[in-house]
Amino acid sequence: MILEEIYAFGHNYILCTHNTTIEITKEKNLTKKGNCILGINSSKACSDLNQNLKSQLNQGKKFKIILKVRDQIDHFYGYGHSNLTLLDKRDMVFRKSKFICDRTVLINCTKSASELNRKLIGYLKNKDEKLSILFEKLEEDEE
Repeated sequence: MILEEIYAFGHNYILCTHNTTIEITKEKNLTKKGNCILGINSSKACSDLNQNLKSQLNQGKKFKIILKVRDQIDHFYGYGHSNLTLLDKRDMVFRKSKFICDRTVLINCTKSASELNRKLIGYLKNKDEKLSILFEKLEEDEE
């Protein structure tokens, strides 16, 4: 079941070379240091997520994150956690680790920025490209 759809946009500095995280930000600019960032000018940050999604995240539910740009689709899995605060008003970070802070939306993710579909990343080097990020709640044994 899709609980939320978020939009973000590309930038010529989208690199996605980070090995442990993926980040979406509401910031409108990006430097080459932001190598985990997948999209900027996002429609939402952690604090903006709908209450139903936040509740499911805080229950530690498993999610499939679906990424779409033009004809390219990628996905990965991750988990919520009872300690997620989801308070950050600017960013959303998906982590392969178990680290939690106000910016963390999912932990134990199956992919980092460097493991995403490179054609999808290539499209996002254009500032006019729109990225869709869908949060699909899964049952524990579903993949």
